[in-house]
Amino acid sequence: MADYKLRRSLLYVPGNMPSMLQNIPLFQCDAVQIDLEDAVPLAEKDAARILVRRFLDNYKNRNKEILVRINGLDTKWALDDLKTVLPAIPDGIRLPKADSPEIVEHLDTMLTEYEEELGLQVGFFKILPSIETAEGVLNAPKTAKASTRLIGLAFGAEDYTATMEINRTKTGEELFNARMNVLWGAKAAGIQAIDSIFADVNDMESLRKETELIKKLGFTGKCMINPRQIDIIHDVFAPKQEEVDYALEVIEAIKRAREMGTGVISLKGKMIDRPVVVRAARVLNTARAHGMVDVVINEEDINGTE
Repeated sequence: MADYKLRRSLLYVPGNMPSMLQNIPLFQCDAVQIDLEDAVPLAEKDAARILVRRFLDNYKNRNKEILVRINGLDTKWALDDLKTVLPAIPDGIRLPKADSPEIVEHLDTMLTEYEEELGLQVGFFKILPSIETAEGVLNAPKTAKASTRLIGLAFGAEDYTATMEINRTKTGEELFNARMNVLWGAKAAGIQAIDSIFADVNDMESLRKETELIKKLGFTGKCMINPRQIDIIHDVFAPKQEEVDYALEVIEAIKRAREMGTGVISLKGKMIDRPVVVRAARVLNTARAHGMVDVVINEEDINGTE
C-alpha cells in the first residue's frame, strides 16, 4: 500500500510530433502514453517509432510513467513497434483492441522474450489494455486476469461507440453499461480502472462533470488528449480535506480497537471495521501522493498483526 501509484491523468502524445515529445518532461500528468497507433498516419509509422526510440533513449531521468501505445497485434506494425521501442525501456505498453485475454497473453509472452534479451527482470514491462469494442467489453473480466503485468484496464469510448454504431454524447448515458463492465473486471482483478478521453478540449465544465461521475463510479484515472485538462482531472481526484481528516480518525480508531482485542469499534456513531479501514487507507495513500499528508499506510495498519 505504501507504494501506491497514482494514475489520475494519462496524457496521449503523438509519436510523430517532436515538439510535443520534447515537452513531455514539463507536463504535470501522472503518465504519458506515446501514441504510435491512431495519432500517426500510415505513411509516418516507421519514422514515428524511430523518433520515439530516440526520444526515450535521451529521456533517462524520467519524472513520470511512460507507456507506448503500439499498433494492434493483428497489424503489420506491432512487431516493429515493440522491437524498436522496448530497448529504450518504457515502463509499459498500452495495448489497443484488447478484445480477449488471449491477446494480452500473447503480448505477455512477447514481452518476456524481450526482457530476457535485454537482461531485465521478467515482468518489468507493464501492460495497460484498451477495452474499446463490444467484444472487449464482454471479455473485460477475463482480460483483467490474463497477465500479472496488468496495471489496469482502460476504457476507450470513441472506438466503443463506433463498434456499437451509436454517437458519443457529453452526458454519457450510452457508456454506462460498458464502463461498469470494465470497472467490475478491473476491481475483481485488483487493478486500476482508467476512463476514456473527453474529446472537447474547450469544454472544461463538461470535463469536470464527466470526471466527477467516473470517480463516483470507481474509476481511478482518466486519459487525456490535451495538457490543459490535467488540472481539472487532478482537482477532481484529489481527496477533500474532510475525507482525509476522517480517514486519519478511522486509522486511529481501528488501532485502539486492536489494542482492546477487537476488530471493530464505533466512531461518531458509525461502526468501523475492515472495509471502512480499506477505504480510509486508499484515501490516505492518495492524499500522500498529493502531498496532503505524510502518513504511510501499510498492510499492518489495514489488517493488524497475527
